[in-house]
Amino acid sequence: MGVPLISSPPFLTLFLFSFMTLCLSPQHALASITRHYKFDIKLQNVTRLCQTKSIVTVNGQFPGPRIVAREGDQLLIKVINHVQNNISVHWHGIRQLRTGWADGPAYVTQCPIQTGHSYVYNFTIVGQRGTLWWHAHISWLRSTVYGPLIILPKLGVPYPFTKPYKAVPIIFGEWWNADPEAVISQALQTGGGPNVSDAYTLNGLPGPLYNCSAKDAFKLKVEAGKTYLLRLINAALNDELFFSIANHTLKVVEADAVYVKPFETHTILIAPGQTTNVLLKTKPSFPNATFFLTARPYVTGLGTFDNSTVAGILVYEFPPNTKTLKMKKLPLFKPNLPALNDTSFATKFNDKLRSLNNARFPANVPQKVDKHFFFTVGLGTNPCSQHNRTCQGPNGTMFAASINNISFAMPNTALLQSHFSSQSNGVYTPDFPTNPIIPFNYTGAPPNDTMVSNGTKLVVLQFNTSVELVMQDTSILGAESHPLHLHGFNFFVVGQGFGNFDRNKDPAKFNLVDPVERNTVGVPSGGWVAIRFLADNPGVWFMHCHLEIHTSWGLKMAWVVLDGKLPNQKLLPPPADLPKC
Repeated sequence: MGVPLISSPPFLTLFLFSFMTLCLSPQHALASITRHYKFDIKLQNVTRLCQTKSIVTVNGQFPGPRIVAREGDQLLIKVINHVQNNISVHWHGIRQLRTGWADGPAYVTQCPIQTGHSYVYNFTIVGQRGTLWWHAHISWLRSTVYGPLIILPKLGVPYPFTKPYKAVPIIFGEWWNADPEAVISQALQTGGGPNVSDAYTLNGLPGPLYNCSAKDAFKLKVEAGKTYLLRLINAALNDELFFSIANHTLKVVEADAVYVKPFETHTILIAPGQTTNVLLKTKPSFPNATFFLTARPYVTGLGTFDNSTVAGILVYEFPPNTKTLKMKKLPLFKPNLPALNDTSFATKFNDKLRSLNNARFPANVPQKVDKHFFFTVGLGTNPCSQHNRTCQGPNGTMFAASINNISFAMPNTALLQSHFSSQSNGVYTPDFPTNPIIPFNYTGAPPNDTMVSNGTKLVVLQFNTSVELVMQDTSILGAESHPLHLHGFNFFVVGQGFGNFDRNKDPAKFNLVDPVERNTVGVPSGGWVAIRFLADNPGVWFMHCHLEIHTSWGLKMAWVVLDGKLPNQKLLPPPADLPKC
């Protein structure tokens, strides 16, 4: 029957206990809680598509357990590694104000947790409420190590929309029959593209459209005449997804844990890393039917992809005092999803997303800009590293990806530790280019030379710098949509368009009043997106494409935000149990 809005679900096999502390506000006392969770990273046999395999999980659960907290709560999450893989966990979308040590990307804010070791992620949720998620942040382990992170409003604070009867997380994933670690290892060794997934999943289940999966279907059980809040999370590794429920309308009310101006739609577009909250108003009476909820990819690149559809079933509870009909005898309706390459729908959907921008939830868009950045994002190549052999990338090369033609080389130690201890020499250089080194016609005929440069270069920002960043897709090895995720910040999406960004004309069309605020945004295929944010969070913050293969190929970089002058503007010191490399 879904998940109660306030209580943690009963199936959480976590050690969860709380200490009440009192925070006094001028109006009334609000209770904030310290919530303790325990994540045991362990192997678990799981069967999907008629094949059983051992996967890395949290507490033996797939998907992993849900974390439930309130705005203002402190979270202490102890992660204990019982597997042979190194592990780290990222709390996707949490601002981590001054607590960058808890952000989680391996070799950026921490060294990974090694076998037999543990680490306590300690952070407080400040000024955020809504649907976020957590996932492993090393190699491709997030294919099975992920789960919802649900932040409820403070006690007594209402939603800015109709209070739902129940809330239900729906998390999209990708399933490989093979070991995803072997898939990416082979791709990086040969220089070619990775083998695509065998199925998409809804809450870990592939559903009846796949072989051998009729019983492995997520069922969304609802009552007639009620309003449900669906917390949609795209945890797929490499695919943006269209999602729809047959014969039902969805009302979008939140994106990336920020309320938006509500609008109705039959289909949602959601990129890897993004979350979307929608209201589902059920039929006023029992409809004598069941309905598919389905998702399939939105595809813009030239590479191979998993061209399949995941389905769950929307099931209405039978009315009381009626003879129970067999569900198999009820007609089953299927939704009509957009075409796989429907960029027109994708553009129109994203254009509808607007911040509430009211007195309770203002959109604090930076109106002045201290630093302008222009980053190209796209694919490229590296020379074949296999002596006397041909690699499987374009023309015998190895696939790569880059920002401003720099493919990011991960260091062997954590960037944040190097920055904090002022020992960056030999780890990184602070000279990431603010613009492409060699300008070209970014969306026109691609240049003959597709080689990238490789390095560990960072951007350094003074505290409270207001930043405008334009990210431009390129046509090198094919134009493609890139969902870019920035750690440590939300940003405002002030503009987007197709073709090459025009510095003289396009800024005049920016929306500086009510742009959507989020943490992950799609750079349009063959186009550009402009974002603004305030660098008010000291630390080292990763930014990368959330298509995991592109991150593996180097489409990533990091920002250093220096401490401010006041005590509450400085990065806190590292915890004693911070993992060592």
